[in-house]
Amino acid sequence: MGSGMAGRLLSAGFPLSVYNRNPEKAHPFADAGAHLAISPKEAAARSEIIISMVADDVASRQVWLGENGALSGARPGSVLIESSTLTVGWIKQLASAAEKRGCELLDAPVTGTKPHAESGQLLFLVGGSAKPLEIARPVLSALGRDVVHLGPVGSGALMKLINNFLAAVHTVSFGEALALIQSGGLDPKKAIPVLTEGVPGSPMVKRVAARVESGDFTPHFFMRLMAKDVGYALQEARERNVDLKTASAAFDVLAQAIAKGFGEQDFTAVVQSLQRGKE
Repeated sequence: MGSGMAGRLLSAGFPLSVYNRNPEKAHPFADAGAHLAISPKEAAARSEIIISMVADDVASRQVWLGENGALSGARPGSVLIESSTLTVGWIKQLASAAEKRGCELLDAPVTGTKPHAESGQLLFLVGGSAKPLEIARPVLSALGRDVVHLGPVGSGALMKLINNFLAAVHTVSFGEALALIQSGGLDPKKAIPVLTEGVPGSPMVKRVAARVESGDFTPHFFMRLMAKDVGYALQEARERNVDLKTASAAFDVLAQAIAKGFGEQDFTAVVQSLQRGKE
């Protein structure tokens, strides 16, 4: 995701500094004209707008507040954009640390996968103040098809977790439906269109059905990361006394699939895990 975003910024003509914990992954951008920083601190010190895209709370905390972290290099007045899928609690801690540095944070996770990042078709779900959002809008416009300003800091993070747990529930439910179709002796070529073209045919269900038809489960969004996101959503719900029963069930199915070795595959491959579980 971060690579796709960096490529978009370069193609749009923005001066860019990049940092990756694996320098080899950042070299193509240096070859294309970006400055290759040796630390998050150096990348931030050269920038007015600082964007992070990492896997989880632990990685985000490290890249912002760790040794030579980005926040230590950020100049007062900089706009910080955290586009990772994280917990609301951590986002609020980061916003507080940014304020002490004289910076403002936007939590701006995205919907979409690697192809959307590469083509500038992400949807930004933004929490934060209006002023830094207007400063960052030209950058976000180069990266995405739209920006939804949902409210104060933390709003974007919460919306992203809701979005992802619902996508996971749709995917796991379709996998279970497919397992029942096959075990019941129905012809999948006839049965699946009944679902995709009828009331259950959400965009997510249609996407998974297309994966099943093609047999192509090339990773666009790792299953282990989807499981992490659903786990974060369950955590947020518990803190608000909301019982996400379907999300909990989806999390268990994803965890079982990961235990079977599907963690590094696309999360839609959970349908394959369910099929194998019926064999």
